[in-house]
Amino acid sequence: MISLPLRRFTVYFGIAAGILLLFGYFHEPIVSQARFRFRKPPPSISAITGSVDAAQPQDKFRWDTVKPRYPVTNPLTTLPTGTPKKLPQVQHTFKPETPVQATRRIERRDAVKRTFARCWDSYKQYAWLHDELAPISGGTMNGFGGWAASLVDNLDNLWIMDMKPEFEEAVKAAAAIDLSMSTQETINVFETTIRHLGGLLAAYDLSGDKRLLSKATEFGEMLFRSFDTPNHLPITRWKPQEYLKAAREADPVVLVAEIGSLTMEFTRLSQVTGDMKYYDAVARITRLFDAQQGKTHLPGMWPVVVNAKLADLTGDTFFTLSAMSDSLYEYFPKMYALLGGLEPVYKKLYDNSMRTAIKYNLWRPMTPDNADILISGNVRVSSKEDARLDPQGQHLVCFAGGMFALGGKLFEESEHVDVGKKLTDGCIWTYKAMPLGIMPEVFNMVACEDRNSCKWDEEKWRQDVKSRHAEKDDVDELVKDFRLPKGFTDLGDRRYILRPEAIESVFLLYRMTGEQYFQDAAWDMFSAIVNATETKLANAALSDISFSIEQLAKGTTGGTTQFDSMESFWMAETLKYFYLTFSEPSLMDLDEYVFNTEAHAFKRPLPT
Repeated sequence: MISLPLRRFTVYFGIAAGILLLFGYFHEPIVSQARFRFRKPPPSISAITGSVDAAQPQDKFRWDTVKPRYPVTNPLTTLPTGTPKKLPQVQHTFKPETPVQATRRIERRDAVKRTFARCWDSYKQYAWLHDELAPISGGTMNGFGGWAASLVDNLDNLWIMDMKPEFEEAVKAAAAIDLSMSTQETINVFETTIRHLGGLLAAYDLSGDKRLLSKATEFGEMLFRSFDTPNHLPITRWKPQEYLKAAREADPVVLVAEIGSLTMEFTRLSQVTGDMKYYDAVARITRLFDAQQGKTHLPGMWPVVVNAKLADLTGDTFFTLSAMSDSLYEYFPKMYALLGGLEPVYKKLYDNSMRTAIKYNLWRPMTPDNADILISGNVRVSSKEDARLDPQGQHLVCFAGGMFALGGKLFEESEHVDVGKKLTDGCIWTYKAMPLGIMPEVFNMVACEDRNSCKWDEEKWRQDVKSRHAEKDDVDELVKDFRLPKGFTDLGDRRYILRPEAIESVFLLYRMTGEQYFQDAAWDMFSAIVNATETKLANAALSDISFSIEQLAKGTTGGTTQFDSMESFWMAETLKYFYLTFSEPSLMDLDEYVFNTEAHAFKRPLPT
């Protein structure tokens, strides 16, 4: 188990392994310091008693007392002013339900809530204030600083699902989190931003509880220190102890999503506190992306790896909407909505990047049923004339369907809504094609030469299977040995780690189009996932989705494929999106809220 799990970066790319090593992902021995300390695992729930003030002594270390080494000397970039624009309607206008429809929907919604409540109760009993529960053993994991990631990540869920007593208990515990100590030497700034800062801000937006705003500001103050470099670009894998001892520069090797996906949370923090330093910090990054958008090896998009030390976003030649790039692009239309349409640069960034992605990254897979679907793949550029597609699909990139549909709605590009539907249909198709009814982390198929017309060619599929697997000449044996459903040429990563991206897009497309089949597809997905992942305590990730339930039951696989991991996004995102899919459309209306990449919803500014 990786000690610092990444929400969107767990795919096994060779390039990723090198990057993670460069970042010191495998931690050095911990050396304690006087001011910012490493700590033992958090206390049990029984130790959290008394008032919040009693749990937070006034003389403890505070990040807002740490003066920056490189203060910003220019005037701060402030939030755009003026009356928010009346943006095009995003959410479909739903007709009243029939009694039968309402009964079925409520039954499904309540089934999701029971699953959530069961996981929450186990977290509370076995892993309270730890980052994650180990769902098989009942153990704990603390890869996010030991700052109760699962608790903070699910504050808004407790409110949304009307679990108000649990919400109050969790708010009290969250308010007592001590940011002067950490279980990790290296803090992943992106992950802490989307989970902790995003979770606190969303819960504050929903409840108005000032304790949440206070704690969000604490996290913001700490995370803001990662920007304290000569060029004011953040150190994305940040070591607080080293920062307190000596000045540091931004890193020369940075994942583009980690530096480009801080905008929503820092912007929302400025909106609710009035402190412009947070917005200024991320606006500087946005200006850099804008200035270099046309200068990369694939103009319009940015490569996976960038150089923050030199502020150069153009060097690498690998381009994708998938792992390590994803939320960079996702945030463009969302930032446009969050700023009320008053900052046009985000429309420009979206338009230019998606034009390139549609041309180079999207592909239609050849399927036995000739399904009219799309997948998003990877592109390697060796020259301006040679952009080579790798027809790979990832569960993680299933978010793209919702992104294209949202951009299509906000910017009145009907073609993008259609692209979003086909991408989402591609993820639904892949779920259904697998024996467990669950999509794998990574797979390959044959890319059609023509997106508009693509007939199944079994011989072509068999030849591609053979070319990808040199172990045997007999294709039938290869298909059997590698357990390849017809149409798939490789299953590069057979895991399912309780990911949310497919149901995220299914939820968004249902809310944007009103088409019932998305809701039905969501129920099929939920049923399959729960059937395969449920443990005595909660739900566990799967190491191999290419076996059927019958095979697992007979023991022909050597035992269960579950492994002892349940990342915080299972409850915070996956179950949230399932719950909202089966809730009344008025709950978290897409014209009132916009979701960050961890499914935390921020209030959109509305025209008066």
